[in-house]
Amino acid sequence: MEFLQNSFFFYVFTALAVVLAIFAVRSLTSKLALNQGKKKRKYHPIGGTVFNQLVNFNRLHHYMTDLASKHRTYRLLGPFRNEVYTADPVNVEHILKTNFQNYGKGWYNYNILTDLLGDGIFAVDADKWQQQRKLASYDFSTRVLRHFSSVIFQKKAAKLANLISEAANSGQIFDMQDLFMKSTLDSICKVVFGIELDSICGTNEEGIRFSNAFDDSNALTLWRYADIFWKVKKFLNIGSEAELKKNLKVVDAFVYKLIHNKKERMHNAEDDSSMKKDDILSRFLQVNDADPKYIRDTMLNFIIAGKDTTATTLAWFMYMLCKHPEIQEKVSQDVKEAMKRREVTNLTELAAEMREETLENMHYLHAAITETLRLYPAVPVDAKFCLSDDTFPDGFDVRKGDMVAYQPYAMGRMKFIWGDDAEEFRPERWLNEEGKFQQESPFKFTAFQAGPRICLGREFAYRQMKIFSAVLLGCFRFRLSNENKTVTYRTMINLHIDGGLHVRAFHRC
Repeated sequence: MEFLQNSFFFYVFTALAVVLAIFAVRSLTSKLALNQGKKKRKYHPIGGTVFNQLVNFNRLHHYMTDLASKHRTYRLLGPFRNEVYTADPVNVEHILKTNFQNYGKGWYNYNILTDLLGDGIFAVDADKWQQQRKLASYDFSTRVLRHFSSVIFQKKAAKLANLISEAANSGQIFDMQDLFMKSTLDSICKVVFGIELDSICGTNEEGIRFSNAFDDSNALTLWRYADIFWKVKKFLNIGSEAELKKNLKVVDAFVYKLIHNKKERMHNAEDDSSMKKDDILSRFLQVNDADPKYIRDTMLNFIIAGKDTTATTLAWFMYMLCKHPEIQEKVSQDVKEAMKRREVTNLTELAAEMREETLENMHYLHAAITETLRLYPAVPVDAKFCLSDDTFPDGFDVRKGDMVAYQPYAMGRMKFIWGDDAEEFRPERWLNEEGKFQQESPFKFTAFQAGPRICLGREFAYRQMKIFSAVLLGCFRFRLSNENKTVTYRTMINLHIDGGLHVRAFHRC
């Protein structure tokens, strides 16, 4: 990924010249239009240009948070369209609910995302979105999938805990984010495809190549939003686009192979009623034997939703607990009280006891995970496309063709939303006087979107994160391997910790 940094100077000077020239033409055109008697409209303050995003790419969310603290909603000027970014819950509600039909992915976002996400639910609108939404809604609401996934999460959490136990015994430093990534990949591949990938033990080289290729594809896809030359590079197959193409070949080969193998096994076992069909792909193929490309897109979007989002959240959660050891102890105590036990003799038995009714009593754990999502949302920025001219509740206008985005990362740090302690990690803000978890407006806490596109897998994700967290914090204390090292994010679609999270684990007495 070094070429992303090495390309900066080339893009800085070239993009600046192009952008300035186009801005000059657009400015002249706008003035002529106004002089011809067009109604003057009121637009949000200018925060900068897309050129500034390019310069600040490696610290993009810090840059956008600074702008949001000055202007709740602002514009970045671009050569072809303006980009409107908001951290105002009133405007977020307008985009995600009140005027939902006017804000979709649009062709701009679709063109950027489609090589990775295809026609999956995260890249499409209208009929394609509704069809996959209906499918996902059915899957996530079934008792069979809830039970099937819970058992998988328990087993994967126990396997992870055993690995950490070995590291604790030897005093070994390990990358917690990497382990979470492998565990969630193993979990979601079992839930979606019904296969045992076992990437956490490093025995499946194919799975490791897939995971690495997917992460790089994720970063390279986000780079397209800042790189105005990406289409030219794709046509010429050079630079970042050549790298993306190479990584997508690995991703596609992996997913298509799984789909082909599943189809063959189901075909060969048509008369075998004992063959379990609990995984999402099997259930999907039973009712929709579509072309492999459509299945690839649908299943890969499930993988994306279930792998990076929970893994990165768990990594940031562990980071915050290491930075706040007193909160780590409170979470551990919450787990012990809910479990009604103090000694752990068998990690597998402990994980198996993480049933739904037990998890529901872990209010402080739930609050601490939610507080992590407030400050470190898995998706830090979510972009839509304005389909027709509109006026926001704050009185400012947006144009047809503008990219419009709300900013979960920036919103979590806004004092006008969360108070003067907005940047502090304080799980208590989510608890009522009785110590029970209480929800906030989804237009204020936007980690799971809101309105018609609200995340269907929210409870699925919480269940996975709470099972993993409860098992690990019930057994171990965690400390950063280097308290003085600066921990920051890697700019990509999901909020990864750059370089991983290196920690030590210690057995609890």
